[in-house]
Amino acid sequence: MILRKAKIKDVKEIYRLVNYFAQRGEMLPRSQSEIYENMRDFFVAEENGEVIGCCALHILWDNLAEVKSLAVAEEHQGKGIGKMLVNACLNEARELGINKVFALTFKPAFFQKLGFRPIDKDDLPRKVWGECIKCPLFPDCKEEAVIIDLK
Repeated sequence: MILRKAKIKDVKEIYRLVNYFAQRGEMLPRSQSEIYENMRDFFVAEENGEVIGCCALHILWDNLAEVKSLAVAEEHQGKGIGKMLVNACLNEARELGINKVFALTFKPAFFQKLGFRPIDKDDLPRKVWGECIKCPLFPDCKEEAVIIDLK
């Protein structure tokens, strides 16, 4: 398995993977155009030339970024791929000098195992909510906020 930054050729596979889980209500959907626009945010896990996992680090401010669109193909779950993808995002955040990374998730326990702690969504800057207005779950979002301090 190879973990690397996403390339243009990966966008359709990222789209397929993310929206498979979105259709099941396990994460938020992403359009192809949104993935293309944010492609440089993504890491992918690749095995035998196939994208089997993805995760993005989206920078919001000088000291804040979000881990988003974490997805691992069902047949590859339980192998630590999700952890590796999140850690790749956290390492990139450290390299960029970003000290705080948060996630909005339906699976907070996964992130808590990686050192994130729960926080109230209202404690996040308003800039975070710009994307929420476009969400089909707004304003009744059931995602939980978690954050990690990288200092």
